[in-house]
Amino acid sequence: MLFALGDPVAFASLLVAFLLALWLRAAAMRFTARTVGLAERRQSLRLRLREDIDPFGAVAAAVGGTGWGKVVSVDEVSRWRGRGRAAAVFAAGPVACILSGEVIIAGYSLAFPDNPLDQLNVGDVLFGAGFLPYVQQVVLSLGVGLLAFGLLALIPIPPLDGFGVLWNALRTPGPSMNWMRLWLEDKNIGVLILLICAFFPTGYPIIVMIIDFLGALFLRIWA
Repeated sequence: MLFALGDPVAFASLLVAFLLALWLRAAAMRFTARTVGLAERRQSLRLRLREDIDPFGAVAAAVGGTGWGKVVSVDEVSRWRGRGRAAAVFAAGPVACILSGEVIIAGYSLAFPDNPLDQLNVGDVLFGAGFLPYVQQVVLSLGVGLLAFGLLALIPIPPLDGFGVLWNALRTPGPSMNWMRLWLEDKNIGVLILLICAFFPTGYPIIVMIIDFLGALFLRIWA
């Protein structure tokens, strides 16, 4: 988001998109856990700052344009009622953000037929869409911010939700998966790798390059 500081409207919109993505992720995961019987029905769906915001994920969002929420360990989501249910809990957050982002981008495409979506990458918007009128900056920044958050979350390494999906897709996680948990989650090497990708290289962070690759189709489909 710091790249967008020169465009205050885009910066504010990306900040709102990040906070909205954090809430959507948390609400979707808790709602899914309740629906499949892995959590109490009384569990609140509201955003809880201590439980849902990861300081390192916020730093990555500030530097690289998007970040992640608080890690949910695979130990916190029981597999006893089926691996599919547990995997659905981890997938719910990223999918909710991607779908919400796509709905907003689709609305943007319909409202502004003369749009530059066929020429844009996700990173172009994360760095500040100051070349667009204010209303378009707001709508596109919200949609792309949600999309980028969801796509990043699906990458299967801790602390991202994609690792939980991968873990539960396996009938019996083997030594290599436990090795990943030890080093990437327990020893926070996964966070370190993601932060390095957010900071380096400073002109166009690796994390944005990855999201550009993953998100190309999600933008082009509405062009």
